[in-house]
Amino acid sequence: MTTIAQLTFIPLYTDHPKEKVEELLEFFAQEDVEVEIGYLSTTIKGDKETVFALIKEAYDTMSAQDEQFRFHIELLSPIA
Repeated sequence: MTTIAQLTFIPLYTDHPKEKVEELLEFFAQEDVEVEIGYLSTTIKGDKETVFALIKEAYDTMSAQDEQFRFHIELLSPIA
């Protein structure tokens, strides 16, 4: 089954929010998931373990850098 996650990443208190968003998009693009970039959010599709691991890794990486951010995650029903 394919898991679908819609992600919205909002960097806070930075002079270069676009660069922070682009870094996250590049991170997802290098992985074994389908990435669809939208105007206000990005959708990633892949197997459940991969999608959940990527979300955790992205969150952990951003947290370790002491960045302040909002990271909205919406999980859609899996598709067969």
